[in-house]
Amino acid sequence: MRIAILADIHANLTAFEAVLADAAQQGGVNEFWCLGDVVGYGPDPHECIALLQKVCKVCVAGNHDRAAAGKIDTSDFNPRAAEANEWTAQQLTPSDVKYLSNLPLTIEKGEFTLAHGSPRDPIWEYLFSVTEAAENLTAFSTPYCFVGHTHQPLVFTFGRLKEGGVTKLEHESEVVLAEKRLILNPGGIGQPRDGDPRASYGIYDSSIRTFTLYRVAYDIEAVQERMQAHGLPAMLIARLGVGR
Repeated sequence: MRIAILADIHANLTAFEAVLADAAQQGGVNEFWCLGDVVGYGPDPHECIALLQKVCKVCVAGNHDRAAAGKIDTSDFNPRAAEANEWTAQQLTPSDVKYLSNLPLTIEKGEFTLAHGSPRDPIWEYLFSVTEAAENLTAFSTPYCFVGHTHQPLVFTFGRLKEGGVTKLEHESEVVLAEKRLILNPGGIGQPRDGDPRASYGIYDSSIRTFTLYRVAYDIEAVQERMQAHGLPAMLIARLGVGR
């Protein structure tokens, strides 16, 4: 079984389509799992929801998904994110809103727990540090966990005594899933924030028990032009080009 792990599509259809094409070129996958934030920031919220529903049956809710569906307010968003979310909500069909509203906060799939932010706070917590990740080990019972939200590809590794480490994942980095507990982040498809503007995702191969991180180039300028045409915030447009 080969499973593509997607996160933080953020209404960027061009990046999303590039990732799907790359997954096919990597030998194809049997399933897609999405870690939330299908919408927000980008210019194609309805189109990304429609495409995700075609290819992916496993998806958890992100904070932007919940806000766009009216399930949470945007008081904790920065002003530009809140502005983009207000525009996003106006683009959604009733069916889109229903889909986003019904996304669960967490899902267990075999050896994996899926959450957007973290297992203990699926909507809001950002896992950047080993300390934060270690505090989450009691919040899930599976050996491994996939999270998104930070838009940075990372793996947190913990031994039996909960001693841990964190490693940034680069293009074609391979993580072997063995006895240690892991929290893995595939990075962001629609808006990377690790200094690399290429879309980021991963593939888990159960036959060899590895997770491999991939970076995918896409037409960033085309997305920026659509964002500008819709009047989305200039900072959100500019950051796509630098991956920050």
